[in-house]
Amino acid sequence: MLRFLVIEGNIGAGKTSLSKMIARDRNAKLVLERFADNPFLPKFYKNPDQYAFPLEMSFLADRYNQLKSDLSMPDIFSNLVVADYYFNKSLIFAQNTLKDDELILYRQFFDIVYARLPKPDLYVYLNISTERLIKQIYKRGRDYESNISAKYLKNIQEGYFTYFKQQNEFPVVVINAENIDFVCNKTDYKTLLDVIFNKTYEIGINRVTL
Repeated sequence: MLRFLVIEGNIGAGKTSLSKMIARDRNAKLVLERFADNPFLPKFYKNPDQYAFPLEMSFLADRYNQLKSDLSMPDIFSNLVVADYYFNKSLIFAQNTLKDDELILYRQFFDIVYARLPKPDLYVYLNISTERLIKQIYKRGRDYESNISAKYLKNIQEGYFTYFKQQNEFPVVVINAENIDFVCNKTDYKTLLDVIFNKTYEIGINRVTL
């Protein structure tokens, strides 16, 4: 039985939309990343070198505090928690934005706090091509995302898969969602739910194509 489900993916993959849909239909507690409130994010996209370290440290602190708080407070109305991110995201993005000396310092803080967090029962990664990600980013029209490059998105994706290969604490389901539209197509959505809730997965990487 799933109690802590993570829906992840690259920027623009639809992880927040899917998390909201599952939480609504499964009466689950919803945990959404509070990236919109981060004052360093717009500054980072304009000047990455100057604002990378304060951005990643602020995300580290905020993600830890949010997950620690939300996961330690049980919901009397639901046994399921659905989050649209997990703490490992902090390290994956930091590896693509920080310089070597900054990353060494950052990793020390990351390792300390990561050990204290609950691990997900299932970690779902929505895998979508860079081309489609760019289209979906453009479609949602956030000004501070307008300068995100295909190279940056590819680096983030590579970071996720490098992490998956090293991870041996919980099941990771990599779903090839390139040819589905779970937001507008109910059949696609139901198929996705079946993959998530009605299948059994081994610890490590599991791949599914829809």
